[in-house]
Amino acid sequence: MDKEKIELKRIFGYCWGTSFLITNVIGTGIFVAPKGVLKYSCMNVGLSLCMWTVCALLSMMTTLCSAEIDITFPRSGAHYYFLKRCFGNLISFLNLWTSLFLGPGLAASQALLLAEYSIEPFYPSCSAPKLPKKCLALAVLWTVGILNSRGVKEVTWLQTASLVLKMAILGLISLSGVMLLVRGRKENVERFQNSFDTDFPEASEFIEAIFQGYFAFSGGGCFTYIAGELKKPRKTIPRCIFTALPLVTIIYLLVNISYLTVLTPREILSSDAVAIMWTDRVIPSLTWVIPFGISASIFSNLLVNVLESSRVTYMAGQEGQLPLLFNMLNIHSSPFISVLVLVTMASIAIVSTNLTDLINYLYFVVFIWSVLSMIGILKLRYQEPNLPRPYKVFFPLPLVTMAISLYLVLVPLVKSPHMHYIYVCLFVLSGLLFYIPLIYLKLRLVWFEKMTCHLQLLFNICIPDVAEEQ
Repeated sequence: MDKEKIELKRIFGYCWGTSFLITNVIGTGIFVAPKGVLKYSCMNVGLSLCMWTVCALLSMMTTLCSAEIDITFPRSGAHYYFLKRCFGNLISFLNLWTSLFLGPGLAASQALLLAEYSIEPFYPSCSAPKLPKKCLALAVLWTVGILNSRGVKEVTWLQTASLVLKMAILGLISLSGVMLLVRGRKENVERFQNSFDTDFPEASEFIEAIFQGYFAFSGGGCFTYIAGELKKPRKTIPRCIFTALPLVTIIYLLVNISYLTVLTPREILSSDAVAIMWTDRVIPSLTWVIPFGISASIFSNLLVNVLESSRVTYMAGQEGQLPLLFNMLNIHSSPFISVLVLVTMASIAIVSTNLTDLINYLYFVVFIWSVLSMIGILKLRYQEPNLPRPYKVFFPLPLVTMAISLYLVLVPLVKSPHMHYIYVCLFVLSGLLFYIPLIYLKLRLVWFEKMTCHLQLLFNICIPDVAEEQ
């Protein structure tokens, strides 16, 4: 009997890939406050719905650009590997340096948000105290970490269960709105009659409305993290994209139509929890379901975030930019050290809430990496024209994606210049303090190499077997 290989196995097919993409795209915003598009559309109902469609098309462009990277280099942490191949060690290390803090920071904020929604019903008349909130966040975070260290099977069914619950609630909202429209009551239909008659926004507001909706579709590039675990990625990735994104678009449109069927535009703009207000009007007995659905949504996103972030550090260990420990797997074929370090850093972020502001500003850097990725696609086509590319994105799409990312980088700097952006840039450049001695000069830490052996025995981890890549 052949011994089972220790490696990140290609076990995910079309169904799981589609649910993975939907989980990444649909966050909590559609439940809580889908009002940014309506606000910047000058409460023009017809135009706001058109904006959602435009945002879906822009998201499809960005996702298809990422798909070229995933399919050309079908490995876990493909985005990091792609930057290393295009721009060399320095750029890829600074990208890794950002990811080392952004992944745990996002996990910490998701765990805290989940704890807040879970504990809020027990404090109806006042805000929940910080201590139980943080304790619950830590408990959820470490539970997710343990599940990820046990392999992908537990993560898979839990993520699928959370997605089913989230989609069931969104389906209930959508179908109820359609039913109310079909009945044809005046108060439900009147907002869709002559829906384009109100004022049209100015050019700046029009652009702002598009980007408000574009954020709701972010997350489409998630396959760059797990392309190495997909079966037949050349076929699976395009099929998943052309299934998931149109489905999400239809859901977003139906949910927004349902909100507008029941609530006036002014009521939507005044509410911080549109879904709860909608449920209170239509099905008051199920108002408690919405916070539950939001919690399920956050939990599935937290599961996926830990899975994705651990793959980046795993690939960095394989490429020699992190210690060899990060490239080791346990008996469940999980990058245990990557998961452990991520959860530990996220726990520190939960306890030290003053780090949250820096983490939020780090998102500003993410769009810089997006610009570099689009440049990399064009650069690699010119430098390596004979590189096998089973899928090539239409040439103008990387340019459009680059323009969107540049806008998202420059607008915050112009509209609200803040010292935090300088601090973030200095923080990213501080990665040079580690890059120069450890990567460029290849300084060896003998004591750490000795400790690696002890940690390998302690955690029962080993270097993965060589995969038979195509």
